[in-house]
Amino acid sequence: MANEFQAVLRELGGKRVLGRALASDRDMREAIREGFPHAVLEELMRASELTLKELADALDLSPRSLQRRRRGRLARFESDRLYRMARLLALARENLGDGPRASRWFKRTNRALGGVAPIAAIDTELGARQVENLLGRIAYGGIS
Repeated sequence: MANEFQAVLRELGGKRVLGRALASDRDMREAIREGFPHAVLEELMRASELTLKELADALDLSPRSLQRRRRGRLARFESDRLYRMARLLALARENLGDGPRASRWFKRTNRALGGVAPIAAIDTELGARQVENLLGRIAYGGIS
């Protein structure tokens, strides 16, 4: 990805949603450790065209827990998983194009992933790596 950091930052909503300017991976790491504001969840749902339940399932999080945190910050592990989703979404947009195309790709079953949709595979680190690998193959003209 040409500028992965900036692309992921856009998916997360940037300074407007995160509540502060992030200029480096180090800044992002600290923001993840502190926990993202709940607005990041809303932004990622909008960007990915997923419902709260779909996003929670994809990240192996409880929708109920995410709803309860509307006023506070998300936990570190929740923020880390949201970052992972934003990174994969940014990669999909780069390789498949902006707009709904990347979102549709995430929801469709894929033979290269054993017949599951990419969104269903990213609930684990291994699954996320498989989706990333698949997007890399798409980027370089491989069969996917």
